[in-house]
Amino acid sequence: MANFVYLTAERLREIEGEVKELKTNGRKQMANTIAEARSYGDLSENAEYDAAKDAQGLLELKISKMESLLSRAQIIDGSTFPEDEVHILSNVKVKNLNNSKIYDYLLVSPEEADLQQGKIALTSPVGKALMGKKLGELVEAQVPAGIIKFEILAID
Repeated sequence: MANFVYLTAERLREIEGEVKELKTNGRKQMANTIAEARSYGDLSENAEYDAAKDAQGLLELKISKMESLLSRAQIIDGSTFPEDEVHILSNVKVKNLNNSKIYDYLLVSPEEADLQQGKIALTSPVGKALMGKKLGELVEAQVPAGIIKFEILAID
């Protein structure tokens, strides 16, 4: 079996809801689409039917992947980690010493990462560099564009 996937309780509930939605309404809509395409006549020359069957396969693959993720999920609770160092679920305020900009990051599992929302994966170059560090420490992260230097300003 594959490795554990660490999720917050909130993200676990979101994925469970999405799987339920896909299994009920998603499958129902897919069946309707296939039935409509089938009504267009000869299945051997029916592009709509072929497209609908392909879409059905992708839907089932998505459901399968999400169920696999849920079967490997371990819930994490940030309140059990030390407060004075960066860990998963830490909110970290850093100053990029290369451009003097301040960034707020929440370190999360790769499955929850979303840079637009400031959620970075602890497995990302910046996430790896920050893990285990303490307030005031200087950190270097090797990224594709080179080395970024950070100062940790706050940890929540």
